[in-house]
Amino acid sequence: MRSTPPASHHWDRSPVLAHRARRSLQITPEGASRLRCGQSDRCRDCGNRIEWYHRSDRRPVRLHPQELPATRVPAACRWHVSSGIAHPAGDGSSWCRLPHAVLCPARDTAPAPPELAGLRRSLAVHTRRMIDAGVFTPPPASPDSSAPQPPVCRPARPIVQLLYVRYLASRPVDEIQCVAQTRRRHRCTSPLLASDAPAGTWRLVPATATGGQLALPAEVMALYDLTGVPYAEQLRWRAQRCPQHAATPTAADLAVAGWEPFDPLHHHEHIHTRLPTPVRRPRTAGRARQTARP
Repeated sequence: MRSTPPASHHWDRSPVLAHRARRSLQITPEGASRLRCGQSDRCRDCGNRIEWYHRSDRRPVRLHPQELPATRVPAACRWHVSSGIAHPAGDGSSWCRLPHAVLCPARDTAPAPPELAGLRRSLAVHTRRMIDAGVFTPPPASPDSSAPQPPVCRPARPIVQLLYVRYLASRPVDEIQCVAQTRRRHRCTSPLLASDAPAGTWRLVPATATGGQLALPAEVMALYDLTGVPYAEQLRWRAQRCPQHAATPTAADLAVAGWEPFDPLHHHEHIHTRLPTPVRRPRTAGRARQTARP
């Protein structure tokens, strides 16, 4: 009489593999692992892939995701990554990294060096293919009109104050995206500026120097103040999570929060002396129907 195989094997004597539940890793905001590898992203101007790294002064920089032979890159454009920190110089090896700003086809800057012109053309062709396929929409260009128009103040990198600390954001306030990971292993597309959550206030504050720094030429500067919102909301903004993922702390972070400690001397080009136009918060369907009622 044939004996029954143990529970650890199938009927054909093949081993039974234990299926373990998948667990998403969550990056601790205070952990040093945030600087160990580049965070993948796409350029908002051309749609090509980039990697975010931090410099030695904790300022973020966008690098081309692939290494290039150092002989093909001019010495002034060479970067290298050591222990997760990006340095604007070569490390003596035959390979180097390259800042995306030199290759971005959407930038109206000086032409790329002859050694990098071919790579920039290939990125431009890839951008055009993504636009034709409908997977990428470039930001709208400013209209060219001969009639004088009042300048619209919309800081591309606004200054945000939360938890009594001033940060420099990587995108406009209404475009700051949640960094959490969805169930389909993609980055959440919800903005931080939710319609059902309290919002901050644009204020003009004195642009005074602190810590023995030199005086600034501007007298006031505009910042998005979140000091008046509840403490939990300020924590949500600092973690850069939408209200839904803020309620689920087990969800992993798929990108690094784009906050950079604001330095009035290093970031003086991002100081605006006028209040920007009011930021429009996204409206839900229920709120839209309620507003449409007479």
